[in-house]
Amino acid sequence: MKYCFGVDLGGTTVKLGLFEENGTVVDKWEIVTNTKNEGEAILPDISKTISDKMEERKIDKADVVGVGMGVPAPVTAEGTVKGSANLGWKHKEVKKELEALLGFEVSVGNDANVAALGEMWKGGGSGEKNMIMVTLGTGVGGGIIFDGQIAIGNNGAGGEIGHICVNYEETEICGCGNRGCLEQYASATGIVRLAKRKLATETRTTKLVKETVTAKDVFDSVKEGDLVAREVAEEFGHYLGYALANICTLMDPAVIVIGGGVSKAGDILLEFVEKAFQERVFFANKNVKFALAKLGNDAGIYGAAKMILED
Repeated sequence: MKYCFGVDLGGTTVKLGLFEENGTVVDKWEIVTNTKNEGEAILPDISKTISDKMEERKIDKADVVGVGMGVPAPVTAEGTVKGSANLGWKHKEVKKELEALLGFEVSVGNDANVAALGEMWKGGGSGEKNMIMVTLGTGVGGGIIFDGQIAIGNNGAGGEIGHICVNYEETEICGCGNRGCLEQYASATGIVRLAKRKLATETRTTKLVKETVTAKDVFDSVKEGDLVAREVAEEFGHYLGYALANICTLMDPAVIVIGGGVSKAGDILLEFVEKAFQERVFFANKNVKFALAKLGNDAGIYGAAKMILED
């Protein structure tokens, strides 16, 4: 039996999975991400926990295909990270260093792209080879899978959907330094921002409270028939649906998978996005399917495992 490891490296925790070669997950666990001293202990800690797991499971080194890993930063095709604020890394040759520590092959990618690969393999995009994934959390992440492969790009920044400009009139600055990014309207914080802007002048009765409103409140209120919440959701849907229509003109995917915390609102979220999408989409992309992500927090480890199995 051959095995591989999938690693989802985050700023707080490192999620790891031990997989059989056929994609069956054998074990899952987490360790703390030690970001002290510019994250110097991160890779040694990952190497140690993998070695410990191999010892625990009595797995011989010869039976390990390798390790795949998703990292919260742009990653070059050579497995190099040129900076990650969440980890404290500046210039880090991740693939080279982890291979030296472990003694077997390592494949590294951006975490959102890797999660997209996981959803294509075992989740919402299963059975397809051309897919766009959008992750709606605190920010907006994205991954593009083209002919079964992650679209990495020249600088490792392929699939940064959250920083497409969708409002050229915006005056507030996005976290990336630009203005009018999709992330400012379609993330959990972006939806709250839309709601607060609306509630500042709203006179109709609504369940939404300006001081405490959350993205979950918006969609919960929509389900209860709140018209003000519905208008916030429609605005969110326009920004995301129009952006996805534009992306489809370039990528021509079979399916768009939506994940992240905001996607827990369920099918009602897709209703708003699909409606706007159909208003603007190029005729050749009218039949693109929409699906909710299925793997949740495990998408990263599944994608990382798939990445190393394909190398």
